[in-house]
Amino acid sequence: MEKRLEGKVAAVTGGGQGMGRAISLRLAQEGARVVVADLKREQADQVAAEIGAVGGEAHVVEMDVRRPEHAQAMVDAAVQRFGGLDILVNNAGVGKIIPFLETTPQDWDFMFEVNCKGLLWCSQAAARTMISQGRGGRIINLASQAGRRGEALVLAYCASKAAVISMTQSMALALAEHQITVNAIAPGIVDTPFWEEVDRQFARLHNLPTGEPKRRAVASIPLGRIEQPEDVAGVAAFLASADAGYITQQCINVDGGNWPG
Repeated sequence: MEKRLEGKVAAVTGGGQGMGRAISLRLAQEGARVVVADLKREQADQVAAEIGAVGGEAHVVEMDVRRPEHAQAMVDAAVQRFGGLDILVNNAGVGKIIPFLETTPQDWDFMFEVNCKGLLWCSQAAARTMISQGRGGRIINLASQAGRRGEALVLAYCASKAAVISMTQSMALALAEHQITVNAIAPGIVDTPFWEEVDRQFARLHNLPTGEPKRRAVASIPLGRIEQPEDVAGVAAFLASADAGYITQQCINVDGGNWPG
């Protein structure tokens, strides 16, 4: 594989499982040294070990993206361990399936604290370092097809991911003068532990057998298969590379054709 990210340093939030794991591994395969940041240290350690086993370099940071000081500590670790930071992937996110009339202030706050505020704190910390380095950079945010449309049982999550798309646009404009590009990826139905939980919640609310909501969702995908974390990782690696140097303020659907917007 061509190593398009040779000499670059990346940080991936939520890097210990699912899409974050796949992105961390792919960036390392492309030559980047990777800070694997996750709330769960053990999972992040496992990913770092996978990277090391194939000759890559990784460093683990245990962090909660909701805390600005943790975001800064992640960036500081990248600088201290690898000499700088070139790429930030804001992958950490949460979601709940909740009927509209049952959505509580706690539900709303939880999803926006992680999905939006956490993204902001990490992006601010990364951007300050990228600006001071003077060599540009890449910020890649994980949105969702849920941010492209409303869904009856996912109001707060949809709203938070729509906010991620809007934040991506504003950040891109704010950072363009520093040659820092900011883009988002909107995955669809991804074969991760998160979607297993989504399936269980939908099954309970619709009185369906476990697995049936996921089966129906996958049946609606034009390309005929469920999305894999590696499908997202490939696009993240492209956006992090010089090949995407003239792309900014965009949200790229990676969903098998499941949503045209």
